[in-house]
Amino acid sequence: MLIGAMEAGGTKFVCAVGDENGNILQKTSFPTVSPEDTLASAKQFFSSFKMEALGVGTFGPVDLNKNSKTYGSILNTPKTKWRYYPLLEKLQSEYNIPVYLDTDVNTACLGEYYYGAGKHAESCLYMTVGTGIGAGFVGEGKVFQGKNHPEMGHMLLKQHLNDTFVGSCPSHRSCFEGLASGTAIEKRYGRKANLLTHLDEVWEIEAYYLAQGLMNIYVILSPEKMVIGGGVMKQERLYAMVREQFMKLLNDYLEVNDVDELIVPPKLDDEQAVKGAIALAVKNKR
Repeated sequence: MLIGAMEAGGTKFVCAVGDENGNILQKTSFPTVSPEDTLASAKQFFSSFKMEALGVGTFGPVDLNKNSKTYGSILNTPKTKWRYYPLLEKLQSEYNIPVYLDTDVNTACLGEYYYGAGKHAESCLYMTVGTGIGAGFVGEGKVFQGKNHPEMGHMLLKQHLNDTFVGSCPSHRSCFEGLASGTAIEKRYGRKANLLTHLDEVWEIEAYYLAQGLMNIYVILSPEKMVIGGGVMKQERLYAMVREQFMKLLNDYLEVNDVDELIVPPKLDDEQAVKGAIALAVKNKR
């Protein structure tokens, strides 16, 4: 059974075809431009394959309320050409096969849950720390979904004592994303994160915010695995620093048997979202 997968990112689209076990057979990527041109490039790639279903993980915000008249549409995105674009409807009419859609971070979580670091866990959080911060949660194979998709990157945090930065989030200033995203790091220090690797204070403050956000999620959802990826986490020493800060903040309130096994890096080499899109299609088609 051939399954199509689409990681619809704000910067680039990744399209792939794989089997129901998450094995990628062929893959391509191209820049995200206008909806018409971008989806034409996707159609050109997929036209060589006879697919039984298509799974899509998209940038947001996106309407995931199945009772909504705009279900499956991109909402008020900064990418003006995509604003209120009926993505799911267009894909359904174009491919004439079952199409299943979720956020890119939710599909990434599905990928790690079924095929990666969360493979043997009953519940899994996946968080990406890059230009922004987003997270998805899967429990017993099901993505957590409220009225709309969760925005865990916008929880409010307590400021680090040595941090005077006001925050980069246009809506909340010093929320999680506003303090700990790659955008926040660049605005705080005037340089991109990859140019600050030698400055210990940068990563001590970053680890504090990441640990605080993870602790908030842990006391609410109690995931068995917390998989943290994204560009900022390429600074690999962060994992040990975040684990240490996490345990300090938790302060023995809840038992953690092995924090090294709780807070872990991804295992899917930046393919978690596209593999998760396969999983999304497979689990919905059954």
